[in-house]
Amino acid sequence: MTGRTVIALVSTPSGFAGRTELFPVGSSDWNHVEPVNEALEQLLGVPTSVLRLISVRGGAMMTGGLVTYHVEAHGEPDRTKLHPAREPEADAPNRLPYARMGGPAELIAWADTEIDRTGPAVQVRTWNLSTVHRLPTRNGPVWLKAIPSFFADEGTVIKMVAAHDPALVPEVIASAPQRVLLGDAPGDKCWPIKPEHVDLIVPRWVAVQNALAGEPRITPTTVPMPSFGLPDTLTHGDFHPGNWRQSGEVIDWSDAVWGHPALDACRVMERCDAEMSDHVRKVWSEAWLEHRPDSRPLEALDVARRAGHLHNAVKYQVFLDNIEQSERIYHEGDPQDELRAVRALVR
Repeated sequence: MTGRTVIALVSTPSGFAGRTELFPVGSSDWNHVEPVNEALEQLLGVPTSVLRLISVRGGAMMTGGLVTYHVEAHGEPDRTKLHPAREPEADAPNRLPYARMGGPAELIAWADTEIDRTGPAVQVRTWNLSTVHRLPTRNGPVWLKAIPSFFADEGTVIKMVAAHDPALVPEVIASAPQRVLLGDAPGDKCWPIKPEHVDLIVPRWVAVQNALAGEPRITPTTVPMPSFGLPDTLTHGDFHPGNWRQSGEVIDWSDAVWGHPALDACRVMERCDAEMSDHVRKVWSEAWLEHRPDSRPLEALDVARRAGHLHNAVKYQVFLDNIEQSERIYHEGDPQDELRAVRALVR
């Protein structure tokens, strides 16, 4: 895997300390910060947390290039490894709480009121849509996640699903506004997707959606579509194999909205080749026909292919309208790409 090169602008409890030299990181994803913190602790002699992305030169599709981060040092760093630099701006519109000095520590302190941690917290990912820490306990890892205010309350959504299929979701240990503490979801991602992954996950998710159908319980999708005999219900919002575990659990529920279930099926199909897409269509439509024999799920899928791209375009624009300027690079052009995809399908 191609990595990235990193510069860290380091702030400390006593003020801004300077910048590091360039250093390589084996992982390429910009929001994967665990290896960044590992390298910085070796370099500076103290633990660190990545607060936010400052800039990127080169790279593509959220990977690679020269990435500059603002980093908080938890202790006094070895200043011989730092050089003078301009201090990052103290604040900016739409800056998230966890992207500010003290933000990661506040989250961990909250988690520590709910669990007995047995070792250092590890910041795994952070960006404008979430920050994720892995916390060791005697019973295995626990996951601390915080999200922006424009997302669904992940703890509430997971509990809704768990009421009908608790094995489909991780355990909610604790939750509060814009944060959740989750039990481990073991197993690898279902990627590359295989027929057995579809058979394991899709019928169970359809059964939960059928059970939850009715009046909206969370924010509805902004792109309604004809029903084709299927009910509006809870949709995952980002229902792709990267969010499925081979143990049978589904993670990352913050994109959830109330809408047409075919939107989730199309999200899977976007990540499949033609043969696997046909298998998803078959499994998904047969599952719905078991619950709603008079429905027309295959017709729904044909319309949802277009509606799904429209929904994504609106969602990505919400991201862009509500995130800090320096991190818009993660989503710039996404709404336009989705609208072009719709136009291609219409043609």
